[in-house]
Amino acid sequence: MHNTEDVRRQAAERRRDTCERLVAEREVWVSTSHPAHGPHQVPLWFLWDGRAVWMCTSAASVTARNVRKEPRVRLALPDTFDVVLLQGEAECFPDQEVPGDAAEAFAAKFGWDPRGEAGSFLYIRMAPKTVRAWRGEPELRGRVIMRDGTWLA
Repeated sequence: MHNTEDVRRQAAERRRDTCERLVAEREVWVSTSHPAHGPHQVPLWFLWDGRAVWMCTSAASVTARNVRKEPRVRLALPDTFDVVLLQGEAECFPDQEVPGDAAEAFAAKFGWDPRGEAGSFLYIRMAPKTVRAWRGEPELRGRVIMRDGTWLA
């Protein structure tokens, strides 16, 4: 149950809460777009390494195809009361070329290692350039807590 009081968090508290959620949450909504085919949105498991979000999908998926053509992506945590939106550019790593520490951390979090699966997988890393976080109308002002890749608090 969420608190619905009109309490406005300061930027430092929003940053702390956002980072805690990025560590604890398992799924993120990933929005991509293809120049010819338009927008696409899908939920994926993700890992926050303190600087970037790591996701993994089939190398043949629409998401993989889109980020190869247009690396700008938006991510959203799945809570409309406690909104966290991240925006940045994605980097792609084939499953056999992903940095080992990222792949190991991903496997540890989910108990699944795509590098051992049949078929090809693509790891997607996105270091946010912009982060917005708010809880209800009282926090709409000041919702940008990261700009140009730098935390504002």
